[in-house]
Amino acid sequence: MFPGGKNMKDLMKQAQKMQQEMMKQQEELENQIFEATSGGGMVIVQMTGKFEVKSIKIDPEAVDPEDVEMLEDLIVAALQEAFKKASDASGEAMGKLTGGMKIPGLF
Repeated sequence: MFPGGKNMKDLMKQAQKMQQEMMKQQEELENQIFEATSGGGMVIVQMTGKFEVKSIKIDPEAVDPEDVEMLEDLIVAALQEAFKKASDASGEAMGKLTGGMKIPGLF
């Protein structure tokens, strides 16, 4: 017997159920779209939970041939924010399933 009166068979069932729930949650996250903006909405990035960029929209007013560097910075900022949103959502979802435990190979 293990702590709490559980036997090995019960623990294996619980582990399999957790694994199935994690796979389902991961699939849902991979299909979710995360949107981020920068420059007050001048650049909008959409990214999946698999960190694939789906679209980048640029307000024509942000396109200034005299200041390409500003546009580059806006794009980078929006990409970083979209990545952070997707990453945070993944960590939060997995944390709920694992009770906050950090499981090697999953995080």
